[in-house]
Amino acid sequence: MLTSGVVLSDRYRLDERIATGGMGAVWRSTDTLLGREVAVKVLLPSLLADPEFTTRFHAEARMLAALRHPGIVQVHDFGSATLADDSRISYLVMEYVDGKPLTGWVRHAGRLDPASTMSVVGQAARALHAAHLAGIVHRDVKPGNLLVKRDGTVVLVDFGLARARTMAGLTAAHMVLGTASYMSPEQAAGQPVSPVTDVYALGAVAYFCLTGRPPFDGDSPVQVAMRHVEDEPPPLPPATPPAVVEVVRRALAKSPRDRFPTAAALAEAAQDARDATLAGVPVPPRPPWAVSGPATPEAAGGPAEGTDPTARPPAPPVPVSPAFRGAQPVGAPPPAPDGGPPTREGPARRGRRTTALAGAAGVVLVAVSAAVAVAVLRSPDERRPGAAPTALAGESTAAGPVAPATPSGAGAATPSASRTGRSGRPPAATPSSPAPSAGDPTAGGPPTPSAGASTPTGSPSVAPAANPYAPGQVCGDGYQVIDSATLTAGGARQGRVYLLYSTASGANCVVTLKDADVGQVTTVATYLQVKGKGRQTESGGYRYYAGPVRAAAAGVCVRWGGSAGGATYDSAFEHCA
Repeated sequence: MLTSGVVLSDRYRLDERIATGGMGAVWRSTDTLLGREVAVKVLLPSLLADPEFTTRFHAEARMLAALRHPGIVQVHDFGSATLADDSRISYLVMEYVDGKPLTGWVRHAGRLDPASTMSVVGQAARALHAAHLAGIVHRDVKPGNLLVKRDGTVVLVDFGLARARTMAGLTAAHMVLGTASYMSPEQAAGQPVSPVTDVYALGAVAYFCLTGRPPFDGDSPVQVAMRHVEDEPPPLPPATPPAVVEVVRRALAKSPRDRFPTAAALAEAAQDARDATLAGVPVPPRPPWAVSGPATPEAAGGPAEGTDPTARPPAPPVPVSPAFRGAQPVGAPPPAPDGGPPTREGPARRGRRTTALAGAAGVVLVAVSAAVAVAVLRSPDERRPGAAPTALAGESTAAGPVAPATPSGAGAATPSASRTGRSGRPPAATPSSPAPSAGDPTAGGPPTPSAGASTPTGSPSVAPAANPYAPGQVCGDGYQVIDSATLTAGGARQGRVYLLYSTASGANCVVTLKDADVGQVTTVATYLQVKGKGRQTESGGYRYYAGPVRAAAAGVCVRWGGSAGGATYDSAFEHCA
């Protein structure tokens, strides 16, 4: 029998059961060999009697282990173990995700604003595209399988129903697998699935976020599934921006060939819709995970998957922007004032390039059944009333990013930016101090600045000293600042994120310099992403700065950003010349 304290294979100690479902249970566990927290998914003993199911379980582990993407839960190990009563179990060891399901946040808020919805869709679509390129179709995309981490990023979990093209023979013909509320028409009809099957499901997730309910309901899962085949969903709220309506409409097309051709194309469209939405509102909305307030959206461990997302009445919605007032539930309180919108001076950002990425996966036969449980992982913030994850990372744009969470009693973080274009060659580089050498890992540079720089002094109770470092000094000779964004929270400047470029190497460099608590170890982050490649991030406890993060990007669009003191800045893909 599995209980807290049981150790599997002399390595994985089960600490707390956090989710249960049709395949088994998920435990928050400790890898005693490496000393890290992990999630262990244990199959129900009754399933082990089915050799085919065990084979599928192991195949799932191999598929996931091959995926490398920050938006997909990572698999570390899998195996079998014999318990004290001589019974055998199979288990899967995964990354422990400090997050809460999207289902809970929507229940808590009533619905999400359009910009936040498109941010969720964009992140999830990029993760799905990575899976599709590996030949894997998820087949059970739903709000409960999207976790929002403490830093606001979205992680796709539970590939228990996923199938690769090499596994087609392991699924019986006309067997129904999936969740009816988010099932594509081809799944419901028992037809082959493809990557655009997941595109449809993500469109249904977007509909759920915008309305607080799935596109269709019914008296049974079969009835709901057939409505996906035959019916059109009710219209979205009247105030939904046209660009957002079009994204959802195309994703929910009945015919696979009428949808976005790839998840990457859906991600691009969602980002464009988010940009257009934020450009048209005077005050950017804040998603529920960025709003300080009471209650966590779910009880510890969250609900078992497969339950109706609308079974419980939602709590009153969080404040939304005036542009979205028309979509609030009847009787909801009026929106509360929010922090002012961020501003960016200089030319408008360059248009993004259309992404044409082909993603094809194998054909699989599918139909309707109970959903597999998702590992809904309890965040440490849940133990603390009023805590919530910060705003979604990596999705803000020049038009006005979603304001991140701020400490209780503090104003909203309002990053601003002034920039120079990157068209042509930057001014000739002026001599600068050598780049800081590696030193104290908590310093974001050496504990003693380079020669000529003033060293901050004083105890932590003294007002912070000026940061002795400059962005060019951190990135190295030849790098020139081409853009920057101020990080402001609670009316105080926390730091500044700098984007630099070297004409000699064709490389970008990003660094976040602290303005508050200089010389003290606080959490600082910076990142750089070249379009078409993965994001490079440096984050942790630093005294002066986070970075540098460098990447070759001549003639390629980049996304950049950082955070300090509770304020976050995230750009769109820009600086493409």
